Amino acid sequence: MIHSISSFRPLPTGVLQYTPPFIEENGAILLKVKEEELLIGLVEDNEAVQDRLNFFHRSSRKKLTFLTVDKKDLAISLARIVSESSDLSEGAIEGSGMSLTLDKLAGDAPIINLVNSVFMEGIEQRASDIHIEKMDNAVQVRYRIDGVLHVVRTLDAALFPYISSRIKIMAQLNIMENRLPQDGRITVSLGSDEVDLRVSIVPIAGEGESIVLRVLHRSEKPLMLDELGFVKEHIQEISLLTGKPNGLLLVTGPTGCGKSTTLNALLQYIKSDRLKIVSIEDPVEYYVPGVDQIQTNEEIGLGFSTLLRRVLRQDPNIIMIGEIRDSETAELAVRSALTGHLVISTLHTNDAVSAIPRLLNMGVEPYLLASVLKGVSAQRLVRVVCPDCREERKLTPGEIQLFEKKGIKAPSVLTLGKGCSACDHSGYRGRTLINEMFSVDENLEDLISRNGSRTELRDFLRKKKAAGLFEDGLIKVKEGITTIEEVERAVDS
Repeated sequence: MIHSISSFRPLPTGVLQYTPPFIEENGAILLKVKEEELLIGLVEDNEAVQDRLNFFHRSSRKKLTFLTVDKKDLAISLARIVSESSDLSEGAIEGSGMSLTLDKLAGDAPIINLVNSVFMEGIEQRASDIHIEKMDNAVQVRYRIDGVLHVVRTLDAALFPYISSRIKIMAQLNIMENRLPQDGRITVSLGSDEVDLRVSIVPIAGEGESIVLRVLHRSEKPLMLDELGFVKEHIQEISLLTGKPNGLLLVTGPTGCGKSTTLNALLQYIKSDRLKIVSIEDPVEYYVPGVDQIQTNEEIGLGFSTLLRRVLRQDPNIIMIGEIRDSETAELAVRSALTGHLVISTLHTNDAVSAIPRLLNMGVEPYLLASVLKGVSAQRLVRVVCPDCREERKLTPGEIQLFEKKGIKAPSVLTLGKGCSACDHSGYRGRTLINEMFSVDENLEDLISRNGSRTELRDFLRKKKAAGLFEDGLIKVKEGITTIEEVERAVDS
């Protein structure tokens, strides 16, 4: 059994802990000092190392218990030990010659180890984003895990210029520029895993910057449709829509709701040797074999609309547009669908039906939209109850009433996570989507062409008994996948 080192924190420090060279050389770390026992983590069952440790601790007369730990986990803990024990005095930080000092200190081992440990720990804890911000009197490090930000470290405020400089050097940015936003990319390796960190640095009020790194795993394969959380009926509906030779299919929702992941799953689902599929993305997050993926680059004039015009000359069957952001892209997407292409894209709207008035407000003619729109899916992400600490409880009268109000039979019990080391005591681990969707039939096509109001459109879909986002969320609550609190956090009832 492999044990997580994080479950033993805080680890012994100072003279109680092995030296960093010893940890690295022997793959051993002291996990816990008890009254009559020492818990020691080893990356492999090495008899020579165990003999060495037994000899080293012979005078303590304590029992030595050896536990197996992951090599990658040990590397993260080692980097953290080194960074926390490094001495960066205020005098060293306030040296003269700012450009030279920053560049030199940012290359010193303490700063390198500090930044590396923040990166590695964030990757290991499944963070989608790493936030490093200069506060009034401290540097705050936060990880976004399963959509929620967690404060993981608070560092001395005097360290921020050197952390910022180190990250800028790694991302090949200007270390002296702290007045203008800068974007870059860092590639790091953690074992066999190669990870891209998309860097965004913006100046904030006061003397500081906000540094945000989006974590993109190269080795991660795009999820398939049936792994995202779609119910079988919606997968069948998507299958029918993506099988059409032309038209417009939209995935909607706010930022961070997993639209890009869904688009990539759609590409995996429909790719074929008989189809020419071209995608325009910002950025290309997953490589999909068999699909021609193009990265936008606004700095040289390669936006969505410009690339879409060029892509039409590539004889595509299916075009995926990462996002319809403006009127020009909207018009080109609609006209591409009119000329015999299946166009798949995303929009920022709160629900599925709002995609129609959004496109009309962008200047798309109602009769054109009615003729090309085939279907819309809206989605949110909710956290999944941790499988290691799930437990059940009875429903309250208010919760029973909530299910009945939405026309869903209430379950006998609700599932929730009580919190454990595997989920960092949050009760949740991982995320799944809840969604609503509709296909355009002749009646809805007529309503769109007549420029029907949002209320008329909602009433029409309600009569078709299309399940909404909240209803789909309650179904997943009933199945023990998530909780009512998560559904209420993600979508209005």
